Amino acid sequence: MEYSTFGRHVAIDTWGVDFNLLNDAEWLKQQLVEAAEVSGATVLGVQAKQFEPQGATVLCLLSESHISIHTYPERGFAAIDCYTCGETVDPQIAIDYLVSVLKPEKVFGKKLVRGVGEMNVYEPEVKKAALVK
Repeated sequence: MEYSTFGRHVAIDTWGVDFNLLNDAEWLKQQLVEAAEVSGATVLGVQAKQFEPQGATVLCLLSESHISIHTYPERGFAAIDCYTCGETVDPQIAIDYLVSVLKPEKVFGKKLVRGVGEMNVYEPEVKKAALVK
């Protein structure tokens, strides 16, 4: 059986992010839309949920798939992922944008190439400039 690539999926954990940034669902919503746009993706819709006493989840539905963020402001933590099918939109660009605005102290991540048979996992190359405060 021959396999072809169905897309790339980048998932990162960010630590040391400002509480107020992670606790503002509306601001996060704007940032996910901007991340999609800078990566060349087409936004179909956005859902955001602000939790009490803190935390947020934002999902940006794309023609190419999705970008999402789930936050734990009390821990300075956010889980972010972006999956794009095809080869025209690079999810790493969206992830790099989000890292640049969130300014985490630490980033850990994985990149999956989807649809190639056995799932290939790589370390993403998060731009160092994005980590500069």
